[in-house]
Amino acid sequence: MDFAHEQAGDAIIVRLAGKLDGSAARTTEANLSQVLADSEPRVAIDMSQVDYLSSAGLRVLLLVAKKAQRAKGKLVLFDCCPNVMEVLSISGFDKLVPIHTGSAAAIAATR
Repeated sequence: MDFAHEQAGDAIIVRLAGKLDGSAARTTEANLSQVLADSEPRVAIDMSQVDYLSSAGLRVLLLVAKKAQRAKGKLVLFDCCPNVMEVLSISGFDKLVPIHTGSAAAIAATR
């Protein structure tokens, strides 16, 4: 799993690429937790290059969303590919974390 992040105003865009599965879960969680170390983290995760999402990946996203919420921040996802969106929908995750189309909408939703 590739991980990169950049500042976009008062939000952080995280770009993930590859498979978010059991083998990538621990490292991805650690990287995302480090990004969330901000006092009120506003994070938008670009999922356009994530081609596989397992239950371990869902767990990582849920843990990170809860950390953001506890820190009075906001975490959103954007640009999910169809198979990843299907996993998010079937699991009900799309009801827990906002999912947007496009980085501009995602960044606006972090406010």
